[in-house]
Amino acid sequence: MAKPVVPPETRIIGIDCATDPKKVGLALCTMTEGRPRIQEVNTGKTWPAIDEQVASWATTPTLLALDAPLGWPARLGESLHAHHAGDALHHLPNAIFRRATDDAIAERLGKRPLDVGSDRIARTAHAALSFLDRLGKRLDAPIALAWEPAPIETLAAIEVYPAGTLAARNLPRSGYKGAGEPAASLRRELTTEIGKQVSLDAHAKEQMAHTDHALDAVLCVCAGLDFLKGDAVPPQDLSLAKREGWIWVA
Repeated sequence: MAKPVVPPETRIIGIDCATDPKKVGLALCTMTEGRPRIQEVNTGKTWPAIDEQVASWATTPTLLALDAPLGWPARLGESLHAHHAGDALHHLPNAIFRRATDDAIAERLGKRPLDVGSDRIARTAHAALSFLDRLGKRLDAPIALAWEPAPIETLAAIEVYPAGTLAARNLPRSGYKGAGEPAASLRRELTTEIGKQVSLDAHAKEQMAHTDHALDAVLCVCAGLDFLKGDAVPPQDLSLAKREGWIWVA
């Protein structure tokens, strides 16, 4: 069976999520003559500015690819639902704090996402979900999660993981974050590799080399492309994934 083709009108917006808006990375990808092209890359300043930027980009069918958990472990909710202070928890910590998708990524790629049930990443998840809610209200278009690489009608979102996307491409998945020349040098190398898959202009390359937030936003776009082309691995238990969330990685 032929793999899906990304429709020319579809846009992908990669969002490197964070609790601090100044650390949010944003990347807009459009299809130009059948090839994905990064049209804009920047980092956020304020939440209202981020909301306005993304809303202005989402003018055609758009897939939002967010680097943040979009759900919590099912057993965590089950364990806490009727819990009272002082009661024992009857599941092992990993069963409560980790999702099925986290285990799947760790087993397949050797890179474990942060535990949304027990790590500060939960605050990033909260920020991402709040952003999706605001954006949906602003555009008067509720944003549902996508579960198969079908054409996007209006707006849809998926959860992605830049480190996993790098690992799936056999590229370095650590050492490129933060300040310092070693990290910047690795970002330049990664930008060159990513440029083999998506078209990048000089400004995009400069932003990606300058900050890991911009580079991660473009990696979110790459993960979105993998999803739309049918290359990302789907969940085995779809009903559980729809409750906990699923990281889409090729």
